[in-house]
Amino acid sequence: MMLPVFRRFIPACFLLLLLHLGAMAQFASRFDVVIDELLPDPTPPVQLPNAEFIELKNVSTTAFNIRNWKLSDGSTTATITTNFILQPDSFVIICANNSAALYAAFGNAIGVSNFPSLNNDADIISLYSSEGKLIHAVAYNNSWYQNAVKSEGGWSLEMIDTKNSCTGMNNWKASPNDSGGSPGKKNDADATNADDQPPALTRTATTDSITISAFFDEPLDSASAATPGNYTINNGMVQPASANIVMPFCTEVVLKLPAALQHKTVYQLKASQVTDCSGNTINQLNTARAGVPAMADSLAVVINEVLFNPRPDGFDYIEIYNRSNNIIDLKQLYVASRNATGQFTGITAVSSVPWLLFPGDYRVLTENRLWLQQQYLVKDPALITELTALPSLPDDKGTIVLLNMQGAVIDELRYDHSWHFALVSEKEGVALERHSYNEPTQLKSNWSSAASTVNYGTPGYPNSQLMADTRLQGQVAVTPAVFSPDNDGFNDFATIGYQLDAPGYVATIRIFDANGRIVRHLVNNASLAATGRFRWDGLDDGLKKLPVGIYIVLTEVFNLQGKTKKFKQVVTLAGRY
Repeated sequence: MMLPVFRRFIPACFLLLLLHLGAMAQFASRFDVVIDELLPDPTPPVQLPNAEFIELKNVSTTAFNIRNWKLSDGSTTATITTNFILQPDSFVIICANNSAALYAAFGNAIGVSNFPSLNNDADIISLYSSEGKLIHAVAYNNSWYQNAVKSEGGWSLEMIDTKNSCTGMNNWKASPNDSGGSPGKKNDADATNADDQPPALTRTATTDSITISAFFDEPLDSASAATPGNYTINNGMVQPASANIVMPFCTEVVLKLPAALQHKTVYQLKASQVTDCSGNTINQLNTARAGVPAMADSLAVVINEVLFNPRPDGFDYIEIYNRSNNIIDLKQLYVASRNATGQFTGITAVSSVPWLLFPGDYRVLTENRLWLQQQYLVKDPALITELTALPSLPDDKGTIVLLNMQGAVIDELRYDHSWHFALVSEKEGVALERHSYNEPTQLKSNWSSAASTVNYGTPGYPNSQLMADTRLQGQVAVTPAVFSPDNDGFNDFATIGYQLDAPGYVATIRIFDANGRIVRHLVNNASLAATGRFRWDGLDDGLKKLPVGIYIVLTEVFNLQGKTKKFKQVVTLAGRY
């Protein structure tokens, strides 16, 4: 009576064996299996176990045995030693050995030794097949939660559209599941989120005179990205000799050039016919500047704007500007402050990776990019560098030092809160702006409050109080003829510029009202360079506002040879302030 059962049992076992062997024989391609959920910070737990996990999903139509597949964070690699057939459209939870029993209640769970510790703030996790082929990689950070509360811990990160697995932050969010995540099943965040945007060439870096690294905003198709003919360089360079895509994220392409780039030359790199991993082709007009960086010397890059007293719960920022003709690598620059004995403290690298600052470029340094964009108009977010920590910037006064990689001082600012526009009653959230790139950094009259019309800050674009460096029509000139000190960013100051026949003069500048009374002793026996400028803010000696009207600016200069000169100009103080 057992024979029929036995006969039925053999074909069933044979079929299972065939299915198992079939899965063993299949080789996965990139994106066949994806990391679609992970829990980097399980504390405090919501309703999930207080343990990290990584979930894999098979998005292909083929089953795979994931034995000997590997998960790595770059420093630690875990190997899956369990025979497990991951069926199409199914999930498996990977966690540490001591957490496997906890997650088995949620679905298929496999414990591994050396489970890579998932950093709370940011990490790179890569999945490799048993043959060592990269299948998927994720480079997450706190901003991927898109939820400030959930980013504090206890909630998983979920991929939104697993058919769009090569997209980064825009395809991830904090789990909407009330338990804190959805391990072992379809993500609660699951939705259609197709990638229909073409890739963009965002910037370049230069490791040497014949090597350019081109960076894109999303992963590329490796075949199109590695085609040298898809890149052209102007100024006689034409095309690179080779192109190699950098794994695991395929957002960087290293181009080897047939000839060396020239110093102090800005090149334009153009990419064409390059596609992303979703098949979108790059736009035709897609270029990025390239060039050979030089060591920054004194005042090649200057401190241009600083917010040292932000609004409550806010963050400081420092803006720098490349006023030279050289290309500067931000990786070779550092910001610091000084302690009471003058020693450097809080030395911080401006960039952890090569990043080119071209002539005329701005760069904004802050600890919180999102806050900066919420508080001020940021015309180009790509100009913001988010650092783990800035040097200490006290609210009353402090020092900011810009250093090159040799430790030489490039620029230094010893700021003081008294440099703000006197009539700005609330100075929290008001940035100090530099007036001229070419005037001395430490000149008090070269700084003032950012205008109210720009919400008191201009991070990443020309300052609201920027003054043009124009040639004087005479030895002393007062401009503009009419000014209105209302801090709206338009003609807020009267500038007394001078251009003398030699340095070594001493100047005294006084302001008189229309009745001939002295209202402001602006400058008293100041030593002059051959050229320079002073600024009048429309206030009297008591730093109180003066009435609108006509005023006389009397400038008297003399030198040790007994040469004296007097200059008298009329200026009109206008408007309400």
